[in-house]
Amino acid sequence: MVTIATFASTACSPVKVLNSLIPSNGHTVKSDISYGSVARQQLDIYIPKHQASNKLPVVLFFYGGSWESGEKEDYLFAAEAFASRGYVTVIPNYRVYPEVKFPEVMQDPAYAARWVKTHIAEYGGDPDQIFMVGHSAGAHLLTMLAINTHYLGQVALTPKDFRGYVGLAGPYDFLPLKSTRLKEIFGSEETQWKSQPIRFVDGKNPALLLLVGLKDGVVWPHNTYNLAAEIKQHQGMVEVVEFPDYGHIDMVVKLAKPLRGNSRLLDEVDAFMQRHKLSVNLTN
Repeated sequence: MVTIATFASTACSPVKVLNSLIPSNGHTVKSDISYGSVARQQLDIYIPKHQASNKLPVVLFFYGGSWESGEKEDYLFAAEAFASRGYVTVIPNYRVYPEVKFPEVMQDPAYAARWVKTHIAEYGGDPDQIFMVGHSAGAHLLTMLAINTHYLGQVALTPKDFRGYVGLAGPYDFLPLKSTRLKEIFGSEETQWKSQPIRFVDGKNPALLLLVGLKDGVVWPHNTYNLAAEIKQHQGMVEVVEFPDYGHIDMVVKLAKPLRGNSRLLDEVDAFMQRHKLSVNLTN
């Protein structure tokens, strides 16, 4: 049986080993498409093969990396997971620290969302059925887009221009900051509150799914529970799914086919998107 420990014990990069085991015959890839003018403003699109429809639902996936690292190519395993379920899957790079700090780190996710909304039909995706999914810092970025209307507003969009948002092991209520690096990324104590999704809850957010691993020692589960409680207090839409035996890395690598097991992580995300992909709020 393939395990996470198997990858950790190899001489090669664990993610490269993992991706070497990912099937590639179920999708085609369009790589290094620019959504902006700087080097890290590029994205990859994974298009499912053999689909009857030319207007497929879309996943826009934001990886984690503590707001300071990450490469879109490393997330082939996540793209394959969603493409295998019939989603056109988009994985963008975005500028990270030290090139940008908060709030500038929010710009590229918003730009990528605008590009996908505008252009995904050219790649077989349905611009009216776009979901955002993210892990760790990526979950923080997409949740800020979902809850704080300012960032999508800067690109002439609103949170409800997208069908739903899925956060995997995300930091949503993580003050006070302890590390020097995080203090550099998020600025002075007087303004750090602006980086916290929980501080912008008003109950008007679109459908939001928060998945949490109870053995997560990197992003504490209270981030998920506190945000969900605040949204519920404001009569907003939120669902929480717990994974008792999952740690922080499990909450993304369990999407990968070799590590998927009973597929519960992927199944929960897919089921949420299936429930919401055709729902339209005509009053807003």
